[in-house]
Amino acid sequence: MFKKILIANRGEIACRVIKSARKMGIQTVAVYSDADRDALHVKMADEAVHIGPSPANQSYIVIDKILEAIRKTGAEAVHPGYGFLSENRKFAEALEANGVTFIGPPASAIEKMGDKITSKKIAQEANVSTVPGYMGLIEDADEAVKISGEIGYPVMIKASAGGGGKGMRIAWNDQEAREGFQSSKNEAASSFGDDRIFIEKFVTQPRHIEIQVLADQHGNCVYLNERECSIQRRNQKVIEEAPSPFLDEETRAAMGAQSVALAQAVGYTSAGTVEFIVDGEKNFYFLEMNTRLQVEHPVTELITGVDLVEQMIRVADGEPLPMKQSDIGINGWAIESRLYAEDPYRNFLPSIGRLTRYRPPVEGKTDGGGIVRNDTGVFEGGEISMFYDPMIAKLCTWAPSRAEAIEEMRLALDTFEVEGIGHNLPFCAAVMDHGRFISGNITTAFIEEEYPEGFEGTELPAELERRVAAACAAMERVAEIRRTRISGTLGNHERKVGTDWVVSLQDQNFALSVAADKAGATIRFEDGAEMRVESDWTPGNQLARLDVDGAPLVLKVAKIPMGFRIRLRGADLKVHVRTPRQYELAQLMPVKVPPDTSKLLLCPMPGLVVSISVQEGDEVQEGQALATVEAMKMENILRAERKGVVKSISAEAGASLAVDEIIMEFE
Repeated sequence: MFKKILIANRGEIACRVIKSARKMGIQTVAVYSDADRDALHVKMADEAVHIGPSPANQSYIVIDKILEAIRKTGAEAVHPGYGFLSENRKFAEALEANGVTFIGPPASAIEKMGDKITSKKIAQEANVSTVPGYMGLIEDADEAVKISGEIGYPVMIKASAGGGGKGMRIAWNDQEAREGFQSSKNEAASSFGDDRIFIEKFVTQPRHIEIQVLADQHGNCVYLNERECSIQRRNQKVIEEAPSPFLDEETRAAMGAQSVALAQAVGYTSAGTVEFIVDGEKNFYFLEMNTRLQVEHPVTELITGVDLVEQMIRVADGEPLPMKQSDIGINGWAIESRLYAEDPYRNFLPSIGRLTRYRPPVEGKTDGGGIVRNDTGVFEGGEISMFYDPMIAKLCTWAPSRAEAIEEMRLALDTFEVEGIGHNLPFCAAVMDHGRFISGNITTAFIEEEYPEGFEGTELPAELERRVAAACAAMERVAEIRRTRISGTLGNHERKVGTDWVVSLQDQNFALSVAADKAGATIRFEDGAEMRVESDWTPGNQLARLDVDGAPLVLKVAKIPMGFRIRLRGADLKVHVRTPRQYELAQLMPVKVPPDTSKLLLCPMPGLVVSISVQEGDEVQEGQALATVEAMKMENILRAERKGVVKSISAEAGASLAVDEIIMEFE
């Protein structure tokens, strides 16, 4: 077995590989750029080597710099993680030429299956059902528009060497095909160093289901069941689960057999994933093969008990697989929520900055009999950089059934504390409570269909609303009593805390009374209903773990005048707790009107201005492209929301802008 391996990656996947290597007694080497000097994977590894400036194309994807780090440290093998050089044939060949083992498939398999155009041709030759499309290279935007029209809109424009949603656009007409081709080409060049583009039919109402395969160097290959990855935004997965709530045993076996046959046809070894589009009739179509470890591999590990990273290392060392297909079962259900530094209230645009608070839920077995796992590459006080993928962590839960796994995820998300940046925790929590997700009736269009105007948070159901009101009344009374005991007050001037309160949230007002005792408080509502609240919450704590009528309730808490800011289950609420007289006076207060920004184009996220598409004095139409801003390796086209005339332009191409900085003003 190898004594030392180098991880040619960063972030959570580098940390994940280090954990398995450490378990196997293997020393690890981390590589890092300027931006990652203090990163978690650097701290976790036994050794670390600096490989260059912050941009990935000057550090993490420069093969010569990785080879130099290998020479410095004497690493015998390299695990590439995912992204960066993980599916780069030249990297695998360079390692082989230098006598270093690549912990992944052979270079020939990467070349055949890692390239989307080649892999589709191989699949077609093997009589695998594929999505209609144009597999040749496309030279320019005019040709892209012509081909799109021949295939029939909508079409998917994709980077041949792409992955992770980068270099992908859906076009519904000629204009979108023209713009999408150029943006996909630009993103592909900057992210992968390969700007080849192809186009295929976009299948509406699809489910994204993938099969995990594992093959050794002795001709053995197994599939480890499927993962459903249909909850996506901008073609990048957000929620994954294993198994799929849609497949039956017959379809699973057919997809698995086809995946194994495809892997063996190209002499595949190591872990890989065959991705399919599955329609409502359970017809499945080969989409692509990812010749690497997938981001969502933890859910497969949780239902099979197989450590995929360990098996990749053992396969690379020449060991045979320790299991046969008959040994692979499905134990329970696992769900993964990808925590991104993206603001769901701003159409999931990237957010950067310092993690002023980062407190994941406790990992391991839960009180409900489930398991919580959190794969992460960050820490409290660390910085989310604009140079790399915005993933913060992958939160996973396991339980015996899907309903129980969802409930474990709800509690884990409520417990997860992240401050300092915009993040998608509220959205993930909202999905767990969404009726369509709970029923399993989902497609890759879930976000567009359920949140057509964008995510604006959720409203709590009536029963949960009452539980939150009761909890906040009990908490406010505790805080008020504590405030009356402050030192230095005048004698015989003690303030008495009453028992009657009015709790206001979500346009509802609850008149109630609080009868406190040593164990907690009994809340009596105006209609006579009672709730028992017990907790050990202390004023100032940002997380409140309560028991309300025998059921757990976890609230993220921040103090506001006369109440709290409460966050749970995708809702972000101002909960005011007032005495009846304070409530009466509050109704007389004028409402503050927000400033009018309707005549301004504001930068929706921190980023680099790629281009300005209009000039001062131009008349613009609704939907017209105004500017393009790049952030975290993704280009975002900003469009006019209505007809107007450009009065002034405040930014120029090449400028770095902060969030809400003015780009242009309209008359």
